[in-house]
Amino acid sequence: MKKIILACSAGMSTSILVSKMKKEAAARSIELNIEAIPESTIKEELEGMTDPVIAILLGPQVRMRKKPVTEIAAPYGIPVDVIDTLAYGRGNGAAVLDQAFKLAGEKL
Repeated sequence: MKKIILACSAGMSTSILVSKMKKEAAARSIELNIEAIPESTIKEELEGMTDPVIAILLGPQVRMRKKPVTEIAAPYGIPVDVIDTLAYGRGNGAAVLDQAFKLAGEKL
């Protein structure tokens, strides 16, 4: 199953957004694993991944980590971006799911 990773400081602030994204994916009949993790564990997560990760989205509060995370994800061919601040603040799971698919080049 394909996977989207949302990463923030501790993996907690993105967990609410993950639930909304999962509900939206289910409403669209898309099988997808969406997970919130601390940004500091991305390297270990990718080294041990079992599901193909199609995108990594960073919480706005860790936007300054985009370059290092992009470098970590590059050998795996995984695109990285910062979650749209407005969608994040509103908890708009549909918009963030769309952002992830667009980033990954996946068709909805």
